[in-house]
Amino acid sequence: MSVPTLERIAQKRVGRTRTRAVSALPALSVSTLRPHEYDLRPACISLVCPSCRTWVPINKPGTLRPKLVPHHMEEAGTEDPRRCPGSHRLVVLDIDIERWWQRLTEGVAETDGRRSNRVTRKPKATVAPAVMQIVTSLVDDKTARRMDEAHVKGCRACAPGSASRCTDGHRLAHLAAHTKRIGPARRKAQAEQEEWADRREWGLRLLREAQWNTISGPVRHADVHRLRHQLEAMCWSMNPKKPEGPRLSAWQQAELLSSIIGLAKQVDQLDS
Repeated sequence: MSVPTLERIAQKRVGRTRTRAVSALPALSVSTLRPHEYDLRPACISLVCPSCRTWVPINKPGTLRPKLVPHHMEEAGTEDPRRCPGSHRLVVLDIDIERWWQRLTEGVAETDGRRSNRVTRKPKATVAPAVMQIVTSLVDDKTARRMDEAHVKGCRACAPGSASRCTDGHRLAHLAAHTKRIGPARRKAQAEQEEWADRREWGLRLLREAQWNTISGPVRHADVHRLRHQLEAMCWSMNPKKPEGPRLSAWQQAELLSSIIGLAKQVDQLDS
């Protein structure tokens, strides 16, 4: 008869929260939360804790007293974590799970149907201009002709008597011919642009003059009024009404008198 052997290795137990603690906070009704703040699927039934705004599983959802599992307010791995006051809070599942699941399925199907199947085409890359096209817009016909002549004088292959030219000489000759051909049109366009700029500047000048003429009268009146007040204040400081008032020295009186004369001239110019 065989003797049964004893297993000395402890079996792994299912982790469950074995506590009767209940949070002092009132019971949380799932119906008071927003639709995106709870998930009632059996595989991951959970909700957003109102105290710490994190997703927390619901312990024993099929019993009479489902509660939120104990959790901390800080991230995992932090030192001295604080437990959230929403731990062990009672939860009231006052929502029909089957109806909630049906509405969720219908909403996902409706959202998928609203998505557009239009293909967004990538914009076509523009062709970069050639080097000769870039140089043509920067060099006029006279400069291109001088560059060609200077190259012919310094290059042996592009001598005046030779029939062929080097690569740079051929490009410079083509540039000189091209700028000579488009030179008149370019000068005409530049003259028209300068004329348009002059007309625009003249129009803006006339507009500013017209605007100033509409407000020049009130501005001149305000300036005259301000200068007259300054003259009265200066005259009063030279001849105070109270005999026991402070008296000015000779230098101060001379400086004040020159200022009064200058202000009087400004008033005469504005009044004229």
